[in-house]
Amino acid sequence: MFVTPAYAQAAGGGAAAITSIVPFILIFAIMYFLIFRPQQKKVKEHQNMVEALRRGDQIVTQGGLIGKVVKVKEAEGQVPELEVEVADGVKVRVVRSTVAQVLNKTEPAS
Repeated sequence: MFVTPAYAQAAGGGAAAITSIVPFILIFAIMYFLIFRPQQKKVKEHQNMVEALRRGDQIVTQGGLIGKVVKVKEAEGQVPELEVEVADGVKVRVVRSTVAQVLNKTEPAS
């Protein structure tokens, strides 16, 4: 006698629950392919670029310094760093992961 419309509507809602979840699944799939995958690809390219740095490369850091790599330091248990010459006789130490771009790549010695 006092049955509310909400109880009457919830009786056969198995298919309605699936159709209300489908838009959320589509949103997550679109976000994955438009945001997450390109970002992962960009990070991987940056890691490969930083690992390929060697003496003689001309680089730009994220802070805007432009210089030539003089020494590559990789000690176990320490932050990998580069010694970069920004002017004649002026050398600075830079954390390797802060390199934003490689301007001129040196040719490997044969």
